[in-house]
Amino acid sequence: MSDGELGELNADERLDWLRLWRSENVGPITFGKLLGRYGSAAAALEAVPELARRGGRQRPIRICSLADAERELADTRAAGARLIALCEPDYPRPLAAIPDAPPLIAVKGHAHLFAERTLAIVGARNASAAGVRFARNIAHELGEMGFVIASGLARGIDTAAHDGALESGTVAVVAGGIDVVYPPENEGLYGDIAERGAVIAEQPVGKQPQGRHFPSRNRLISGLSLGVLVVEAALRSGSLITARMALEQNREVFAVPGSPLDPRSRGANSLIRQGAALIESAGDVVEALENLALPTLHEPERDLFSAAPAAPVGEPEVAGSREAVAGKLCPTPIGVDEILRQCRLTPAVLLTILLELELAGRLQWHPGNQVSLP
Repeated sequence: MSDGELGELNADERLDWLRLWRSENVGPITFGKLLGRYGSAAAALEAVPELARRGGRQRPIRICSLADAERELADTRAAGARLIALCEPDYPRPLAAIPDAPPLIAVKGHAHLFAERTLAIVGARNASAAGVRFARNIAHELGEMGFVIASGLARGIDTAAHDGALESGTVAVVAGGIDVVYPPENEGLYGDIAERGAVIAEQPVGKQPQGRHFPSRNRLISGLSLGVLVVEAALRSGSLITARMALEQNREVFAVPGSPLDPRSRGANSLIRQGAALIESAGDVVEALENLALPTLHEPERDLFSAAPAAPVGEPEVAGSREAVAGKLCPTPIGVDEILRQCRLTPAVLLTILLELELAGRLQWHPGNQVSLP
């Protein structure tokens, strides 16, 4: 099977995917473009060092070794989980449709839940008693209506949502490795979800969660779901990041109104003012979904590089344009199509230059086919 086709990877392909995914400067968008350009993870692994050098990297790029990849696979199995690749049937199809879907996710529990309709419930860690009760009750009611509930295993609203949906089905997306329970007091809940629902992780097994991992975790919560329900959230909170990512992924955003005197309600109230559906019951969620023309979530969007030839572009074709492209970059993301127009390059040449710069650490890809300085 070609790495880009839908189907099970064989053992060697899985190791190649994992090595490429864990290599330095290879993010999810770059992974996909490397796979599309070179046809397989094995071929991409061979090309990455030279691409990085041509992009201006001074020292050799770190490539994940075969031994490290084999160790991660073994440790993942030892943790009672398995790695599912983006091209494999068990990978959640709504998640596969977002532009920065992780090439591999670790899954512990029942992957069949990914085929069900999923809604995310998120909110404040320091939630009020009323907010916790509401989140638990609405998760339970939505579960009885056939929805799987996704959340992030955090304190407060996340914990209540998982607890309310345990009987019907819930998915916890963790910020660290699949074997790392955070916060520690949710160890019992984690065990219940792993036994009766599913746990998902993007980070390698054993990885302790860091601050930068939580926004990445949030994009998976929204990516899995038809929509995101915010129960309580401050104006600057991870829950609002999840809501913003849901909008960027063409998902729906719902919010529960609260007292204007409670800072924990200001984020949700702000979302309602911006057009989020006001939710007071599970029936409101179902009604809002029924009245919407939901997008097809099964096929990722194609970009201007989709038809680019798999054959690599040689150095003479890009040598005169590399710095011109680099000069168009700034901290603000810009569309790749705009760079293409301004530099008057072919898609194949521009893609090669962008991959070089990314692997050299001089560029960052963003969803929506945009790039910026790192």
